[in-house]
Amino acid sequence: MSEQGQPSHKLSLVFHELRLEGKFCDAVIKVEDVEFPVHKVILCNCTSYFRALFTRWSEPEQMVFQIPGMSADIMQLILDYAYTGSVTVTEANVQQLLLAADQLNAVEVIQMCCEFLERMLCPKNCIGIWQFTNVCFDLKLHSKAYLYIIEHFEEVVPCKEFLQLSVEELTDIIDKDDLIVRQESTVYEAIMRWISHVPEEREKHIATLMSKVRMALLGVEYIRTNVLSNELVKNSTECLPMISNATRTISHILTYRLPFSGICNPLLRPRLPSTILLAIGGWSGGDPTNGIEAYDIRADRWTNVTNNLERPRAYHGAAFLNGYVYCVGGFDRVEHFNSVRRFDPLTHTWHEVAPMYCRRCYVSVTVLNGCIYAMGGYDGHTRLNSAEYYRPELNQWSFIAPMHEQRSDASCTALKNKVYICGGFDGHECLQTAEYYSPETNQWTLISPMNSRRSGIGVIAYADHVYAVGGFDGNNRLRTAEAYNPQTNTWESVASMITPRSNFGIEVLEDRLFAVGGFNGFTTTYNVEFYDSTVDEWSEVCDMEIFRSALSCCVLSGLPNMTEYAVRRDTLPLLHFEEDKAESGDST
Repeated sequence: MSEQGQPSHKLSLVFHELRLEGKFCDAVIKVEDVEFPVHKVILCNCTSYFRALFTRWSEPEQMVFQIPGMSADIMQLILDYAYTGSVTVTEANVQQLLLAADQLNAVEVIQMCCEFLERMLCPKNCIGIWQFTNVCFDLKLHSKAYLYIIEHFEEVVPCKEFLQLSVEELTDIIDKDDLIVRQESTVYEAIMRWISHVPEEREKHIATLMSKVRMALLGVEYIRTNVLSNELVKNSTECLPMISNATRTISHILTYRLPFSGICNPLLRPRLPSTILLAIGGWSGGDPTNGIEAYDIRADRWTNVTNNLERPRAYHGAAFLNGYVYCVGGFDRVEHFNSVRRFDPLTHTWHEVAPMYCRRCYVSVTVLNGCIYAMGGYDGHTRLNSAEYYRPELNQWSFIAPMHEQRSDASCTALKNKVYICGGFDGHECLQTAEYYSPETNQWTLISPMNSRRSGIGVIAYADHVYAVGGFDGNNRLRTAEAYNPQTNTWESVASMITPRSNFGIEVLEDRLFAVGGFNGFTTTYNVEFYDSTVDEWSEVCDMEIFRSALSCCVLSGLPNMTEYAVRRDTLPLLHFEEDKAESGDST
């Protein structure tokens, strides 16, 4: 504590003791039937409410002041704060304390209560806190609670508080583009759960609520099995036309082989994603590129978000950490980089941070425990076995133990407090070996070799395994993929990709493993596909706009400006039945 603060602290303790002893008090605060002797000057210093009460709202000789609308226990807490500058906020008292602080304009107590409630936010209480801030209005907390509901809707729906929403509140929530749901069926099932809680009161709202469901996103089979079999829906003259329009829309899309997502139609309008996949840099058309594209999984579209402030680079690593995107090492045809650039997604600006000790092209990069690890690579002369890690809070790189192998063009990932690196090229041959690093011991340990040699490989932690995908075995670009089980130290083959590829981007987005771009053995590609471990199957999605290999990917989450990286919903192509029918009639 500063010297200036010490006398003030001592003085407050003196006044507190005098209050407890009832000495030199010049007023009495009365709440319910309890009287609290106080010093007017102390309370005037605490809130503008008491200053007005003692100076403008009462006569000079008045001694007793009745405060309505709160309990004696809560007033005791407010007075303790006025005299000591501290108050104990608990789950049991926070709402009543916030109401009292709001009534008395105790700004600092309001702030402490709101911060406490913000820390408490969870699926079970977020609706209650949101509704409470309508009574005791705090714009920041109100917005945070609402955002929590929107972002955690799938977890909120099964909770008791969800059933206490008004029809207006529920309608507002499910109408939002930024409602985070992986399947539109979640919205339909949430409506039915809410109605069935008090059916006699709520059944009349079925049409209002159903109009907010992006019905065509449910799919024909789901509509037939779950929606049309519902008695409430079947008996609604307003709901049936909605379903008819949805099935007609789906039929039209299937007939004309249009994409199911990415169309600006109320029945098909995609909701916003909670995470965005970035594809950064790479090799395109014989030169490195600075192009950055963002993939919106809801619209199945890529958006070019290049701001041309970054130098072109390829064979680099990318990582998202603490709200920033880091581009590590790489090559621009002239220079092998040891530089590291940091991108701020909020301001769209780039800044240089501390460089690595080594120049690293074909580098392997991952994040573990708030640090960025950069391993192996090629410095322009030698294939490296060295590795280092970056601590953002210090803006500093430090060496860790060297790997067992020289590895350039390898790939790495973090799983259960270990960094795994697989494959690569040692200057002589494509590698089959793999190893992991343990930060606790600063040691590398070799694990079972992969089933195939893989350089230009993609490695990612997914479904509690380490997946090794694609790459070059010295002769061919590979479609094959395999998964490492740390429990058994064994590799197991999984379904092969649709497209063979090496030097591609790899990331996990919404429990799907994405392979992005790369070189297919003949040409650089913009093709993208994902793997779903639950069905052991690869599926193609929308191609990138830029064909490229030697790119790096990372996933952005938790951004307040996520809409800047998602496809703008109002720019999506419209779906017009009449125009399409006229066009088909003119065709031969």
